Amino acid sequence: LDTLMYLSSCSILCFLIVHELVPLDFSVEILMDSTTATAELGWTIYPALGWEEVSGYDENMNTIRTYQVCNVFDNNQNNWVRTKYISRRGAQRIHVEMKFSVRDCSSIPSVPGSCKETFNLYYYETDSDTANKLSPAWMENPWIKVDTIAADESFSQVDLGVRVMKINTEVRSFGPVSRQGFYLAFQDYGGCMSLIAVRIFYRKCPRVVLNGAVFPETLSGAESTSLVAARGVCVPNGEEVDVPIKLYCNGDGEWMVPIGRCMCKAGHEAVENGTVCRGESC
Repeated sequence: LDTLMYLSSCSILCFLIVHELVPLDFSVEILMDSTTATAELGWTIYPALGWEEVSGYDENMNTIRTYQVCNVFDNNQNNWVRTKYISRRGAQRIHVEMKFSVRDCSSIPSVPGSCKETFNLYYYETDSDTANKLSPAWMENPWIKVDTIAADESFSQVDLGVRVMKINTEVRSFGPVSRQGFYLAFQDYGGCMSLIAVRIFYRKCPRVVLNGAVFPETLSGAESTSLVAARGVCVPNGEEVDVPIKLYCNGDGEWMVPIGRCMCKAGHEAVENGTVCRGESC
């Protein structure tokens, strides 16, 4: 009964999350955002009595879809939920932002020692959407484990009584990825939790004009410490001086380490912060 109270309460209280996902910016390209779903997410569940998809609400009373599980009184749990196929769109490193709530095991009366307050995150690469209910197998290898995800805050029956949810946010990344796409999977092995929101994205450095040159949009590298070089092209009526002009895109989608510059040709002057070479007679 106590676990059922948690599940029903989460369905009602999930509107308290107030879309606290990392604010969008030009360095982020979204591959999948569960909060934007207008119908059932329809992720694949194994076994049937494990994770359950339910409806919650955001701060504007818009319906969102969440997954929850609470089989804490049964030993040897191994519950998986797998996303739909996600195209990587050229990205080499993938970021996963998860919002979730976890029940404090010590606050559940008579709960066995197998109760957990963590879950596992996995990914599986493939060139096409070929997964079914049995494949890939529900186990590590062929899946690749990203990390065990732990809650900074768990909640108790007292929190439910005063209608307070403690929402955790964790971000993990993995790479390099090289196939056309991938699946994510979340494994529960004995917790009482709700997977409230999942956002999958990659980082890029947006197109920019700097030092008299135009640098194209550039995807970040395969590792968090990677620096990807981008070659600049001088703005019209500009010409390169010194060395070939470059910028480097880091793992956070930020431009850094400018090398070289362009100057306006004779008879032109730099205006608009050096982004335009205008004829001096204009």
